Amino acid sequence: MFYQVIDILGTVAFAISGVLVAMEKKLDLFGVLIIAFVTSIGGGTLRDLLIGNTPVVWMRDLTYVSTIFITVVLAIIFVNQLKYLRRSLFLFDTIGIGLYTMLGIEKGLQAELLPVMCIALGTMTACFGGVIRDMLCNEIPIIFRRKEIYATTCILGGASYFLFTRLSIPESYAYIAAIFVVISLRLLAVRFDIRLPNIYNKEA
Repeated sequence: MFYQVIDILGTVAFAISGVLVAMEKKLDLFGVLIIAFVTSIGGGTLRDLLIGNTPVVWMRDLTYVSTIFITVVLAIIFVNQLKYLRRSLFLFDTIGIGLYTMLGIEKGLQAELLPVMCIALGTMTACFGGVIRDMLCNEIPIIFRRKEIYATTCILGGASYFLFTRLSIPESYAYIAAIFVVISLRLLAVRFDIRLPNIYNKEA
């Protein structure tokens, strides 16, 4: 139940971020629904395919499709209220990657993968829904933009989970703490303009 709640919260957060991007691009209702859908399930679908967990989870449980549909309807109705939230797209996207990073790691642990592979799986789960969203909306995916640290926060947050468990912190507490590590690192990176080193000449 604990992991399912986290999964649903992540689905809602990413669905809202998808709605906000789609409406910013002035897509029609069908386009908004599709963008919200692929943002929510894109990373998880890739994850399940990689570990052979098929049919993928959203095809076996209508909870995810229902959650996305309800979230899209409510987000459209209350879109003006969402716009009052400071940088609402950034907020929901950040919450989404924190939740989905740990969901991916949990799936990796269930598949008995090594910790480094679990972290990679968590990063894919968190990031690739956004990659598909941005590509469909004709944007350079945020994961590839130097102006923001994105996947790096997922990697560091995932690594912190294994560190916490090594310190004998109860698994559920370590799980929640790692989610907050991902979210906090991304917030701090944007607040203080922390970026990865530039590999290009400034003149280029």
